[in-house]
Amino acid sequence: MEPGRTLLARLTLLILVSSSYGGHLKSGPTLKMDQALLTLHNQLSEEVQVFYTSDYCYKCVYQQLVTVKPNNNNASVVVSTKFTLTLQVELQSRNPTVCRWSQTYGEGGHYSVWIQMSEAAGKASCTDAVDKKPNNAHLPLVVAALLLAIIALLFVVAPYVYRRRCTSKLIKTMCCQGPQYSVDNGRAQACEAEHDATKAKPARLLSLDTFRGFALTAMVFVNYGGGGYWFFQHAPWNGLTVADLVMPWFVFVIGTSVVLAFRSMQRRGVSRLQLLRKISWRTVVLLLLGFCFLNYSPRDGPLSWSWLRVPGVLQRLGFTYFVLSLLQTFWGQKEIPLRANPWWSPVQDVVLYWPQWLIIILLETLWLCITLLMPVPNCPTGYLGAGGIGDHGLYPNCTGGAAAYIDSWMFGDNMYRYPTCKEMYRTTQPFDPEGVLGTINSIVMGFLGMQAGKIIMFYKGTNIRILCRFLVWAVILGISAAILSKCTRDGGFIPVNKNLWSLSYVACMGCFSFLLLGGMYFVIDIKGWWGGQPFIYPGMNSIFVYVGHSLLAFYFPFSWEMRFQESHWEWLFQSLWATALWVLIAYLLYRKKFFLKI
Repeated sequence: MEPGRTLLARLTLLILVSSSYGGHLKSGPTLKMDQALLTLHNQLSEEVQVFYTSDYCYKCVYQQLVTVKPNNNNASVVVSTKFTLTLQVELQSRNPTVCRWSQTYGEGGHYSVWIQMSEAAGKASCTDAVDKKPNNAHLPLVVAALLLAIIALLFVVAPYVYRRRCTSKLIKTMCCQGPQYSVDNGRAQACEAEHDATKAKPARLLSLDTFRGFALTAMVFVNYGGGGYWFFQHAPWNGLTVADLVMPWFVFVIGTSVVLAFRSMQRRGVSRLQLLRKISWRTVVLLLLGFCFLNYSPRDGPLSWSWLRVPGVLQRLGFTYFVLSLLQTFWGQKEIPLRANPWWSPVQDVVLYWPQWLIIILLETLWLCITLLMPVPNCPTGYLGAGGIGDHGLYPNCTGGAAAYIDSWMFGDNMYRYPTCKEMYRTTQPFDPEGVLGTINSIVMGFLGMQAGKIIMFYKGTNIRILCRFLVWAVILGISAAILSKCTRDGGFIPVNKNLWSLSYVACMGCFSFLLLGGMYFVIDIKGWWGGQPFIYPGMNSIFVYVGHSLLAFYFPFSWEMRFQESHWEWLFQSLWATALWVLIAYLLYRKKFFLKI
């Protein structure tokens, strides 16, 4: 290196050090999304250490944030704004706690904390100040919600205006000009035909397609980043976010579709052997899609067994579909007699299918016994925590308990390497959210969807009974989830946990699923107030949209290298843009009557 450039580098380094540790910081580093700048001013004569922990991290060990030198020195650090942070200041020499506070910092904000001696109390204390007001991180979300609401309103108003125009043309033709002299006769007949077509009830259950498409659209949105907002990403461990809702909804719809589709095929005379062939073929295709194609990423290079992931989303969906289809093939052909019965008529849709219920109860008992009773080396029996620095750091290598132990025994290192708890809980063990034990409860979730399908099919024509039974199931499952979780995030018997697909999580998602499907059934299929657009289009081409958005996630025009990373604006636009493109593609395929089926 040249002497002049060496001197310049030393001067630059000196300026950076002095700006960080001496005097007030005039300008901080460029902050990105979910970041704030915290400057700590130490006016004591002793060096202090600052520790932190996130309130979302359950019983986590405090982590060192920064050390601040004494005598009017300061240090600046970048902190996360996703969750509430608890910070603690300790003296270097004696380790007594000077102060402790909890605060949710705002994105892009600059904050100062002054550590000084309090003359009144005669001991050290901390005072805080806001040097620069934070940005409104939710403004992009509000703007996007308003724009989407306006677009939705236009799509609602436009057909209404078009129908009014068609009606006026028809009346004018019939009353004034007569059909034989009207130049608009063809258009009037077309409008009348379209009106009659809209009045005719479709054979498909549109609410089910809409529910599937709604879940899939939300899944695409969160898979493309969800605008970078933490509540559109999976929860670190326990608890629920928007991203944790979509997959169980999809599994629920699979169960409902299995009942309706298989009953239709059975009534057409499809034999049991033909059903088994169809089930096996579809399961194999789903497994191959998940195992081969969706393991690939342009960033990873050629497929390699050293990092190939055995479990996966499509693998779980395929196996769940296989088990549910077997249940329906062998024990799902009974008709519910709609007649009065002295004692079991209120639960006849359950009693008549007792073999299915027996198998599901045995599967859930197996999940409970393995999860809560199976001994795991160097871990407490029945451990459901994230490990790492959680639970006071006592079980750092016990992430997921028995679920992770079984997966590691079966798959070795061929599992998901970046679990949602890795960043917050500082975990080092791999954990796969689509593992073996979770698949058992995925089957239970799909079976709840099968129950919804039975209710819709056997109580067809009595919509009040369908809606009432949906509501009863939602209440039962909601109360069960509340009891198991004690209405808390971390303190229940079995916390709500998407990574483990815990029993309380399945009960909670089953409650939401019955409510959502029931609401859509009332609005779409009973009242006809909504046709399910635009969600019905991806709902009728779900395999194509899911596989396509996974394979093309890193290609333009679905994604690009973002230039403005200091806010959520570009990331939210990219997520919404990519999601809208797939909805548009699904709509075009719908118009062309192209539906990818397996």
